[in-house]
Amino acid sequence: MKSIKTYLLFFICLIFSTNAFSQYTEVINSNRPGVSSSAFSVGTNVIQLEVGPFILKEEHTPLKYEVSGFGVDFSARYGLLLEQLEINIEGTYQNDTFTDNRSLISSEHKRSNFKSFTLGAKYLVFDPYKNAEEDKPNLYSWKANRGFKWKSLIPAVAVYAGVNYDTKNNPYIAPGIEGISPKIMIATQNNFAGGWVFIMNLIKDRIGTDQSDFQYILTLTHSFNPKWVVFGEAQGISSDFYADNLFRFGGAYLMSKDFQLDTAVTFNTKDTPSVFSVNFGASYRFDFHVDKEIDNNSDAKAEGKRKSRGAKKKKKSKRKQDDFNDDGGLM
Repeated sequence: MKSIKTYLLFFICLIFSTNAFSQYTEVINSNRPGVSSSAFSVGTNVIQLEVGPFILKEEHTPLKYEVSGFGVDFSARYGLLLEQLEINIEGTYQNDTFTDNRSLISSEHKRSNFKSFTLGAKYLVFDPYKNAEEDKPNLYSWKANRGFKWKSLIPAVAVYAGVNYDTKNNPYIAPGIEGISPKIMIATQNNFAGGWVFIMNLIKDRIGTDQSDFQYILTLTHSFNPKWVVFGEAQGISSDFYADNLFRFGGAYLMSKDFQLDTAVTFNTKDTPSVFSVNFGASYRFDFHVDKEIDNNSDAKAEGKRKSRGAKKKKKSKRKQDDFNDDGGLM
């Protein structure tokens, strides 16, 4: 029985160590159900779709208006050429009813458009988990594998650059904004023992426009087992057009290695406006990833050439020594 437990522990540790040291993972790695972006890509030749319909309710007490409607968050991600590189398209489409209660007779306006639509690329510039020999699993101690490691305080770091596209007369953005504007982001990720992951995003969006905002997103997730994960998230938004502090809580369930379901609630603590939203989402990947093959024959040939060159140098050195002795040199 002891040997069975040892082999089982080895297998579990091997899975987690493989996931930690590579971009590609054996199971889907989704950015949902939160809105933050992980530092890691989906892996080369992987196409991943993430979508989340939501219902929304807003009330602005001082300005006496209400917004109720629905929408969808979406993202398409693809691992291109390098393990560290990912290109993606992401955005939010919303359809709602704006109700103005400032007069005795309320007036309603139907609205619909993309709140955001962005094409970008993310690249992992630093991975502390890559080739970490000291982080090999301890086959004899479950506690050692689950214990805190100081190195886990060093995050993986990725950079992102993209472009927004905004249509003219969009009701969800500042007046006068249309066309293309840049977006940049730094994403960090810490993988702690015990199934805890902390992600931080620092974002500068719609650079150079009247709605050039700064955002931070802090996400903490915890996996209870290989199927279930819960999360909490805080998002801060600051610009001349809109400012808010949003909070999200929810969870996700892994249906299969390529399919995940999730749900979350979003709310804030102010009335300018108050925000409450519920979403249900799904993530699915088309996995065409192929591990790079190591050419052992090539490595063997290279090693053989190195040994051959070393042998030749030794022979040449010995001939010089023999010539020196023949000429009367000291033995």
